[in-house]
Amino acid sequence: MSGTSIDAVDAALILTDGERVLDFGPVAERKYTPDERAALKAATDAARQWKWTGPKPQGAFREAEDVLTRTHTDAWRQLVQGWDGPVPNIAGIHGQTVLHRPPSQEESGRTLQLLDAARVREALGIPVAYDFRTADVAAGGQGAPLAPAFHSALLRNLGEEQSNAVLNLGGVANVTYRSRDGNLLAFDTGPANGPIDEWIEAHGAGTHDTDGRIAAAGRVDEMSIDLWMDKPWFDQTGPKSLDRFDFDATLARGMSLEDGAATLTAFSAQAVAHAIRHFDDTPDNVIVCGGGRRNPQLMQELSNRLPCTVRTAEDVGWLGDSIEAQAFAFLAVRTMRGLPISWPGTTNVAQPMTGGRLTG
Repeated sequence: MSGTSIDAVDAALILTDGERVLDFGPVAERKYTPDERAALKAATDAARQWKWTGPKPQGAFREAEDVLTRTHTDAWRQLVQGWDGPVPNIAGIHGQTVLHRPPSQEESGRTLQLLDAARVREALGIPVAYDFRTADVAAGGQGAPLAPAFHSALLRNLGEEQSNAVLNLGGVANVTYRSRDGNLLAFDTGPANGPIDEWIEAHGAGTHDTDGRIAAAGRVDEMSIDLWMDKPWFDQTGPKSLDRFDFDATLARGMSLEDGAATLTAFSAQAVAHAIRHFDDTPDNVIVCGGGRRNPQLMQELSNRLPCTVRTAEDVGWLGDSIEAQAFAFLAVRTMRGLPISWPGTTNVAQPMTGGRLTG
């Protein structure tokens, strides 16, 4: 998995039949170098300028695919080095999202994840499942989030007596809610790390707010948060999805570095709190995975603003940095078996849908 935060390729090995999670294997992380990150950001910028109009930015896309092939191959080699169990029989690879337009009343949706699947398949030596979102979007779905199938399997392993939600904090935040009767509801809640990282980087203070220290030194502007929460997107009920740049760092224009970081961090938490109001009942726990759980200030804002217990993935025995990678391994097996990977309650597609494509 390579997310919109563009920090690393995460890899994970799981044992699954696509319905149950039977065992967990090793995990690996291959960090992007500054040059590799720059190439992926350049491809994203080129895609945002292109927006499916006119000639495709082939050069930027090709350079990004070269980076993705190299780094995914490195992550794979780290993953299987020293592994003495069964040889993996399929790999699920998400690709790099550079453009995502959810469907609206005015126009159909489109989504683009860069990946040269044939080259990656050759490097890995096993079949690859990829392009998981396009079919859902073409059928009128949001194309996101796709991890709920895996989240649901993890939550079932925790027991049936509680209603729990899984919150993934990447560039964008998405939540999966499993009610006590087993029904699933999933959607993007709003921004997560994306605008915060962008704000920090624009001020030359690094690539992200390490340990939330910059936000902790600032003051939250609640009036700005109230204004941002008035945006029409928050009036839509789920399922719904966002492009990484639907909310960006320009929201905090005019604030100091510290106050902007503090306010953008609190905004991400407030958007999650708003989303939970759409659940049938308040979940007993919100279990947080993704890079955002490592930001103590963001976790504190979540605890302050959510009407339920906030726990990290590690609190319940999961590997929070690897859940997205594990999810696409799970979806690869579902794709191989022809099982649905999206549902009306997760992407707003009309009926349960298979998805993903398979290399030879």
